[in-house]
Amino acid sequence: MNEYETIFLISNRIKEEQRRNVVNKIKELISSNGQIDTTEDLGEKKLAYEVKKHKKAFYYIINFKSKPEFIYKLERNYKLNEEIIKFMTIRKSEY
Repeated sequence: MNEYETIFLISNRIKEEQRRNVVNKIKELISSNGQIDTTEDLGEKKLAYEVKKHKKAFYYIINFKSKPEFIYKLERNYKLNEEIIKFMTIRKSEY
């Protein structure tokens, strides 16, 4: 299993309960296909540039371990979720 870090931005136009549901679904998906190390809620921040007509968004970072095949499934899930406006997943280097 490899170590990964994923960051995703959730729309600030949805309610807090909906936002928690989105984060919990992502965590469940990762947990069922790997192991979560840390989760960070960075709160609402101003975006450097407008993304999908949003000027602010909620930032979340999750560090986890999984098999490489799972990353495609995770990113596909991000694309299908309308509340997630931007995302990125990187593999941590082994130093």
